[in-house]
Amino acid sequence: MQEWIYIIDLLGTFVFAISGVLTAIDKKFDIVGSIIIGIVTAVGGGTLRDLLIGETPVGWMKDLNYLFVILLGVIISYTFQKYILKLRKGMFFFDTLGIGLFTILGLQKTLDVGLTIPIALMMGIVSAAFGGVIRDVLTNIIPLIFRREIYATACLLGGLVFIGLEQISSYEFINMIISMLTVMIIRYISVRKNWSLNLKVTQNRM
Repeated sequence: MQEWIYIIDLLGTFVFAISGVLTAIDKKFDIVGSIIIGIVTAVGGGTLRDLLIGETPVGWMKDLNYLFVILLGVIISYTFQKYILKLRKGMFFFDTLGIGLFTILGLQKTLDVGLTIPIALMMGIVSAAFGGVIRDVLTNIIPLIFRREIYATACLLGGLVFIGLEQISSYEFINMIISMLTVMIIRYISVRKNWSLNLKVTQNRM
């Protein structure tokens, strides 16, 4: 099971690196800037999560494979950028896949160190969203988590699905896959249907 979690973690790092680099390319960053954005997008959320739960050195610093997959993401992004950037859905796909992967991995890692379910749900959101927050801030974009779009909510619902499945099923890997797909599907449908959690406040005029 741990081997599968490790592979999924590397996959999440890879797709978030691509998401970051594509954003940087779209914003006309040079290659050094693109690499930096790719790195912070890929490991920013996980780094913050590990610092908050007291897991230091943070995970990617103890395993060079994370840097290798980030480098691979950079190479692929530049090699196929003409094809990917023509399809604006490319960046959305990699971002959505990344939050699905990292939500459940962050939640699971927090539970593994003995913290409570509410804290684990919060750390799942941190893992999934805050790499993107750093990316968006550095590229002068309002972070998705602060907009009307359903983003962190998708992570929360996916995390709740995982917690529920863990109570009734012993197949942890299947539980993780279902929960990751839940995050991705909710995110995809919410964008396609233009759903939001916008609350309109009306003011009474004197």
